Amino acid sequence: MGEITTSLVDWSRGQFALTAMYHWLFVPLTLGLSMIMAICETIYYRTKNDLWLRITKFWITLFGVNFAIGVATGIILEFQFGTNWSNYSWFVGDIFGPPLAIEGILAFFLEAVFSAVMFFGWNRVSKGFHLLSTWMTGIGATLSALWILIANAWMQYPTGVTFNPQTVRNEMTDFFGVAASPVAINKFFHTVLSSWTLGAAFVICVCCWFLIKNKNIQLALKSIMVASIFGFFAMLLTLFTGDSTAKLVARVQPMKLAAMEGLYKGDTNQSIVAFGVLNSSKKYDNDEETFHFAIKLPDVLSWLAYGKADAFVAGIDDIIKGGYEAEDVNGNKYMMPSIDERIESGKTAIDALVGYRTAMAEGDNLLADKHKEVLLDNYHNYGYGYVTDVSQIIPPVSYTFYAFHLMVIFGFFFFILFIVIYFVLGRKKYQKPGGFNPKNKKWLMYIGMFSLPFAYIMSQCGWITSEMGRQPWTIQDILPTFISTSKLAVGTVQTTFFMFLILFTVLLVADIMIIARQIRKENVDETDNNEEAY
Repeated sequence: MGEITTSLVDWSRGQFALTAMYHWLFVPLTLGLSMIMAICETIYYRTKNDLWLRITKFWITLFGVNFAIGVATGIILEFQFGTNWSNYSWFVGDIFGPPLAIEGILAFFLEAVFSAVMFFGWNRVSKGFHLLSTWMTGIGATLSALWILIANAWMQYPTGVTFNPQTVRNEMTDFFGVAASPVAINKFFHTVLSSWTLGAAFVICVCCWFLIKNKNIQLALKSIMVASIFGFFAMLLTLFTGDSTAKLVARVQPMKLAAMEGLYKGDTNQSIVAFGVLNSSKKYDNDEETFHFAIKLPDVLSWLAYGKADAFVAGIDDIIKGGYEAEDVNGNKYMMPSIDERIESGKTAIDALVGYRTAMAEGDNLLADKHKEVLLDNYHNYGYGYVTDVSQIIPPVSYTFYAFHLMVIFGFFFFILFIVIYFVLGRKKYQKPGGFNPKNKKWLMYIGMFSLPFAYIMSQCGWITSEMGRQPWTIQDILPTFISTSKLAVGTVQTTFFMFLILFTVLLVADIMIIARQIRKENVDETDNNEEAY
């Protein structure tokens, strides 16, 4: 696969992280707003209240600005698989390509067609068909996310494929094994639900600004009612899928779970760290303390990972040494091999691949079959054959630990915020004439307005936890990141890195300015809407 320098790998990873994180600034808002505007239009369709129509059009306008820029950043992101990660693309193109193709042909097409009706179909199509178009736009956006997340989930948990030593490629043998794996299903729901939470936080932020400025009061109060209820249930379900995610990670990516908790030495009745400060000098091969300070909740990590308080949760040291009883996603027990054993198994697989291709070139089919059997028996450790030191398989613990804990902290913050916002600002009785005084509760309005950055931090931290926690793997246990890149000049990647940095920053600034201008100029005429229908 060619000799790749560490500098090239780091710059390629940095560029992909840059574009992915910028892209993810737009995607969750698109997913969240698409549902909220559909709910608002449904209320309008049922009540025939023109105020709800104006509310719907307002959120659709903001959705359209964000959606357009999100599409542009997503296209650039996908191109990098061919330009910067060609080794990876060759190795898994038969698996990674179909979900992306389905996303482009089916989901994006569905989204594009119905969004055109949604944006331009007012008074041109029936109210019922327009409502259908709005819902289909949201469903199309969600389906786009589905196929991207299926591709990503396969990288975390490769299943439903067979390695073909003749072509040196992975080939899909079970489409539903890839598309409906437990990791794919859980990742889809967890990601989309958390995006709905961000959408609700965005709506609350805008509406709290309206209330502080004492304008668009009815738009703000009614939108807060929708967003707080929607956000509460989205956050509740996000917490539920987060629990399922922890159980899957414990079985398919135990090293990620250990990094998420800064756990070096495993034990039964394992505590979870509610809050802690890591000791940056702590390594797997020294005896320093892991934390300078930590608040721990007894037994919780064992329960979270395996559903019982006395379960053994492996730490980084245990995973390196092996020799403990582990459990797969189907509940089957097995003895975890050491990393050294997996390295030897990986080298055996690589040698068998070389032997197979040599035997085939010489026409010795019998010897080739023997090599193929050895290769497939050891293929689950194939990537370890490229590992030269056990420290390479340990993810960045600090990044993973802090990202995970910030995500959880902000998740509980929004769970509480949505409840408080609803009972103070969003209840139906406050939306009657004289039922709410915008001069009251400004402290909560400011909290609601300034909480939006926390939603974005929470969303980004989820991806940092997911992607940093599985390093050094592009494909878990099969393909390390440091042999996945294209053979490019480092300067080329550095140049495109800064080009994308400038371009994406300009797009982000443009997105914020356009949305802010639209919000500032919004002026819903509320004089004829004193009696609101529901």
